[in-house]
Amino acid sequence: MDDVATKIVDILKKHMKEPRDDISLTTALTDLKIESLDLAMIVFDIEDTFGIEIPYNANEDVEDFKTVGSVVERVKTLMAGGATPAAAKA
Repeated sequence: MDDVATKIVDILKKHMKEPRDDISLTTALTDLKIESLDLAMIVFDIEDTFGIEIPYNANEDVEDFKTVGSVVERVKTLMAGGATPAAAKA
């Protein structure tokens, strides 16, 4: 895992009730048993860590938060100044 992925995994572990050491890019966020309030805190932590803003609409952006890898890719896209999939549709 690269630096971005490692930082995101660390943020996820910080907010998990039972942190795991077997988190990979293919791990589904639903498998991590993260509650919705924790997900909001995770998004805030990611934004602060990487200096980005993550537009999130639970009804439209579910795919971007499906796996650890999809979160990493979304963060990298935002860091590069690229459009998010939801913004591209608008």
